Amino acid sequence: MSDEIAETARNMIKELAPLKGVRVIAAMSGGVDSSVMAVLLKEAGVDVIGVFLNVWDYSRDEVNRHGSCCSLEDSYDARRVADHIGIPFYAMDMREEFRRDVIDPFIQDYETGRTPNPCERCNRFVKFGALLEAADKLEAAYVATGHYVRRRDDNDGIHLFKGNDARKDQSYFLATTNRVQAERILFPVGGLEKDDTRRLAHFYKLPTADKHESQDICFIPAGDRIAFLKREGAEAGFREGDIVDTTGRILGRHQGIAHYTLGQRKGLGLPDGPWHVVALDGTTARVTVAHPEDAMIGAVDVGEAVWIREPKSGEAVTAKVRYQMQPADCVLEHFDESLRVTFAQPQKPSAPGQVAAFYAGDELLGGGIVSRVG
Repeated sequence: MSDEIAETARNMIKELAPLKGVRVIAAMSGGVDSSVMAVLLKEAGVDVIGVFLNVWDYSRDEVNRHGSCCSLEDSYDARRVADHIGIPFYAMDMREEFRRDVIDPFIQDYETGRTPNPCERCNRFVKFGALLEAADKLEAAYVATGHYVRRRDDNDGIHLFKGNDARKDQSYFLATTNRVQAERILFPVGGLEKDDTRRLAHFYKLPTADKHESQDICFIPAGDRIAFLKREGAEAGFREGDIVDTTGRILGRHQGIAHYTLGQRKGLGLPDGPWHVVALDGTTARVTVAHPEDAMIGAVDVGEAVWIREPKSGEAVTAKVRYQMQPADCVLEHFDESLRVTFAQPQKPSAPGQVAAFYAGDELLGGGIVSRVG
């Protein structure tokens, strides 16, 4: 196995060889993926500078107890990896920007009935914005991340594709990255299987080789969204109201729309089920539910759309409007500043606030934010 992983390392370094001598910012999260990304760049002769973004208060008890992708431990681990492979390392204080661009919109969405995607907003507004600014200040040509996304350049420009490991593909979270940003972002581990990334971490004896992966939102490491929202004063999301069906018939009462997301089917406690949540109204504090066959959606409206590569005339396009969804055949129509996405077949519910990612085969074309469902 050691010979096999050594060959994998040589192949990866060969792919990165054209970047020899080029200055690159390595976005180091303290996890195994970004650690392997950084060491591969260093081994390829790239002028690597490691950067960690401090985005949240690491002194909080729940972070220390449960861990997260932005904990104090992660900052230490990123620095340890940088020291181990011999590259400069900087930590940037991004707490103010993170509060403004991620936390506050997250709270507001749950108060109004939207379902936010904080990882997408962090990538779009904080990580890539801050890191590309840092790259300019440090005269670096690129920023590299540990995302499982593949990049390919040709005469038509940059193209982004799903990660080689379908289980770890993270292209969905990069769908709102604009072309100018994407042109300066590298994804050295995107062609790897996750198991090989872990093996490479052991091969290079990285301090993060056996580190577990956090599945929680970084600022809610215990996974208790309701406790976080209450602590942050999201009062509008906790007004009592009615649970009704699509005819307006009252089925029960609830303790606040923040307890629900569109498409939710568990924990509703209603008779004559099963039910799915199909609408949340922050003004009336009303939760609307429907039976599964009536909860399917045929179309969504998408705003804030950006393109890495605009689809060609007549090109077959698929879309996914939930992370766990398989891309589905669709038709895109432009209306003023929004897109109408009509699916060829009914789909399980999505929610306003979620990402809509557009693909041509495995190629990520771009995306936007779902503004209306149905």
